[in-house]
Amino acid sequence: MEQTILELLNEIYPVELIKVESVTDEMYRCTAKQGEYFARITNYKSYDEQLEEVNYTNFLYQEGLGVSPTISSLNGNIVEKITLNHHEVLTVLYKAAPGIHLPRKQWNANVLKELGRQIGRLHRFSKEYEKLHPTKFINDWHENEEYAFLKYIPEEETVIRTVAEEVLSQVKDMPKSVSNYGLLHGDLWLENILVDQDLQLTIVDFQDCEKNFYIFDLAVPIYSAIEYSFVGGGNIVEYGRGITRAIIEGYQKENEFSKEMLESLPLFIKLKEIFEYSLMHMYWNKDKLSEEQIRIMNHFRMRIEHNHSFLLFNSNDVVLN
Repeated sequence: MEQTILELLNEIYPVELIKVESVTDEMYRCTAKQGEYFARITNYKSYDEQLEEVNYTNFLYQEGLGVSPTISSLNGNIVEKITLNHHEVLTVLYKAAPGIHLPRKQWNANVLKELGRQIGRLHRFSKEYEKLHPTKFINDWHENEEYAFLKYIPEEETVIRTVAEEVLSQVKDMPKSVSNYGLLHGDLWLENILVDQDLQLTIVDFQDCEKNFYIFDLAVPIYSAIEYSFVGGGNIVEYGRGITRAIIEGYQKENEFSKEMLESLPLFIKLKEIFEYSLMHMYWNKDKLSEEQIRIMNHFRMRIEHNHSFLLFNSNDVVLN
């Protein structure tokens, strides 16, 4: 498969690829004489959606945001169609981003403040982009299948379904404006952020970009840091408050942050938590769950059913500009 992909990519891109290695089912690391690249090969989103996404990220790159630029094909296309295993699939070739995935212990307040600043820039540029290029194919968040919580959470889990329905209703009923709602990354896990030695950040994997309340792009890395990057040495409640303050302080250096947006943060943390729980039902085979998968699902069940707050945070903990 990798040799086939190597040959196909060499036929359509102006680089001399030497080696292709699978990173995930749809992402491939490509070594070329000209440097390192990554090829995304997937039909996860339609051609129109991917084209709109890549036009958006190229705009962000041109504005100076740390994102991976794309390489146009010999045909001048930024999204190409190739035939693999008798099926047509879409491919995008990216120049490899500088930096590394930080070890968990290194996600400190300084790094997270810089992340907040870059998210603020991302949202500011997104507003400019949408003025110039109104999107037609990138969905509003609730139109995406991953938010169909009641379709995937089992009917017998009545308490969790009730919570899920309430959270969806509250978010949908929030008033939208150009200042609080628009095009965003949508999946800013810490694994989607690369950091170099000068604390320069590159944001990768915009495949799940969507239109949502901007606060969601802050809720996801806060959730990610608490869930995966706290490794002890202190109080996890204080860690959560500290990283939240850091991200918001960084964000305010580049973009406005209203009191209403701040007060809605716990709601979007809960939306993300239920989103993750619903994905387990969406993608895991319930008849072949491992002990680890059962343990994870039960932790989510207990948190959601007992209404445990993932983030113990008071809006008064942050001073707004």
